[in-house]
Amino acid sequence: MFKGTDQYIASAALQQAVNAAIILEKPLLIKGEPGTGKTMLAEELARSLDTRLIQWHIKSTTKAQQGLYEYDAVSRLRDSQLGDPKVHDVSNYIVKGKLWEAFIDEKRPVLLIDEIDKADIEFPNDLLLELDKMEFHVYETGEQVKAKVRPIVIITSNNEKELPDAFLRRCFFHYIDFPSKEEMSQIIDVHYPNIKANLVKNALESFFDLRETPNLKKKPSTSELLDWLKLLMAEDISPDALHDKSNTGGLMPLFGALLKNEQDVTLVEKLAFLSRR
Repeated sequence: MFKGTDQYIASAALQQAVNAAIILEKPLLIKGEPGTGKTMLAEELARSLDTRLIQWHIKSTTKAQQGLYEYDAVSRLRDSQLGDPKVHDVSNYIVKGKLWEAFIDEKRPVLLIDEIDKADIEFPNDLLLELDKMEFHVYETGEQVKAKVRPIVIITSNNEKELPDAFLRRCFFHYIDFPSKEEMSQIIDVHYPNIKANLVKNALESFFDLRETPNLKKKPSTSELLDWLKLLMAEDISPDALHDKSNTGGLMPLFGALLKNEQDVTLVEKLAFLSRR
């Protein structure tokens, strides 16, 4: 049973979701804000089970067929023009996709389908049968590829677009809530066990105050907080400096790790100015 790892703090609800998906042999669909550890979950699950992680990172141009296999007709045509004898065996031109890799593993792997919502709206539906039956047909060779052991499938989404109902029915769903201050302290302790307690206290206060700023276009994430703390330690910034209103524009030191667009920087500067008046 998955209980998190020494590198990954998993809430009780997330642990239940992972274990439920494994028992049901259904894909686990994970949603949550960017930077909340969705991709890292798959990495740490594979590590905890001492098994292989197969990662399929989805782009806007990715097609479902690429996850199964691709037929390299161009290479075959070139080889035929050169008189290469391997052209007589079409299997030499079949490029295995990530699902094929997962299906032929002897030991149950973890298959990560990362950021599925980046692809075309038809992408999830195009994978329904293969994820359900755990097999597919290779038309060029006539072979049927069937999973030796059913992989543990983790699918992540940043909620950029709605996923089809038929696809959602086949998944076990979990939304990763943003960590509380207490959970965030645990996460920080895992990554920076020797960090000063008062630096963590002041940094968390500044961080959560920032996240609660009205009309913020992009709230800073867990991964950005960890980057910020790394910089604060590297620059040996005093914990008291995090609340020093005399900082340039009233902003926290090294704010570029947390604020990622000019609208948010301007907004926070204005609010800091108004609070000093």
